[in-house]
Amino acid sequence: MLQAGIDYQKNQYARTSTTGQFVTPSIIFWELTEACNLKCIHCRAIAQPERSIDELSTSQAFDVIDSISAFAKPLLILTGGEPLYRPDFFEIAQYAVNKGLRVAIASNGTLVNGEIAKKIKEVGIKRVAISLDGPTAEIHDQFRGLDGSFVATLNGVTQLHAQGIEVQFNTTVTKHNVDFLNETMELAYNQNIKALHLFMLVPVGCGIQITESNMLDAERYEEVLEWFYEHSKDAPFEFRATCAPHYYRILRQKAKKFGERIVSRPHGMNAMTKGCLAGTGVCFISYKGDVQPCGYLPVKAGNVFEHSIESIWNFSPLFSELRDSSKLHGKCGVCEYVNVCSGCRARAYYEHKDYMAEEPYCIYQPTKK
Repeated sequence: MLQAGIDYQKNQYARTSTTGQFVTPSIIFWELTEACNLKCIHCRAIAQPERSIDELSTSQAFDVIDSISAFAKPLLILTGGEPLYRPDFFEIAQYAVNKGLRVAIASNGTLVNGEIAKKIKEVGIKRVAISLDGPTAEIHDQFRGLDGSFVATLNGVTQLHAQGIEVQFNTTVTKHNVDFLNETMELAYNQNIKALHLFMLVPVGCGIQITESNMLDAERYEEVLEWFYEHSKDAPFEFRATCAPHYYRILRQKAKKFGERIVSRPHGMNAMTKGCLAGTGVCFISYKGDVQPCGYLPVKAGNVFEHSIESIWNFSPLFSELRDSSKLHGKCGVCEYVNVCSGCRARAYYEHKDYMAEEPYCIYQPTKK
């Protein structure tokens, strides 16, 4: 049994916003397993071909869901590795849906056949986010480490559409595919997807090994976000830059320059609020129950066997620190856009070994605060 009743000591830092009021997480990412059938060169989880003995059991997974639903109703994204690797995946997903949680899946799509798609529909899962890292088999398969994965992924998309399930593409932008973003958008349109989320590579897991060869430099990063801004105006689907907090600075700079209105979307699958949400709007649960600010920031705020998720969310010293932008260092700490951007805390941690340090992949020089 999880020790869900144990709480952190409540102290003066145990608040989740500058107003002193508690807020609940909008999204929780849950890594059900490290196991995966692919060998992606950028994998956050350093996925393995076999499941770990440290994975939470089915009953422990139910306890986690009870702990979440007791204090919040976030969007729960079941991820991995490949979440469909777990034979009890649909038991866990169904339990979460029955508890009133909105459930989505982050999958590579290659295991989705007609039967799996039908089960996803029956459970009540509304959206499946499919990893797609290029508009062609050559680009995608090279990144995913398995020939034929591109075709298998698109077949999975076809099966999901046949069941009326929303499909989202998650594309990690690196040097290997950055010159094919227009073609990726075209493919997404032709595949009738609901959303395209562009993820800017974060150096974690296997991603550390390809940082030098595949990570965009700060100038190219800025160019991609400028490109994203222009294409977001007429994208035929939900279009979002993820793990790209500087976009919220660029958005405001452009809006001011051209007199455009910024549309806030605080809720739903396409919520748009601020930049880095690690520990402030989202959190991550690992396959062995560790709770982190996000999946890319490998710093533990607590474990579900030691504290309730509500207690970790509300009272973890790590989360409290991340929620206080006045504690940010370097140029992030003096930037006038700090409260809409905050910089990527995971990239800061990779570069400086300090998650409160300045964002290393931002070219902007603050003028005031």
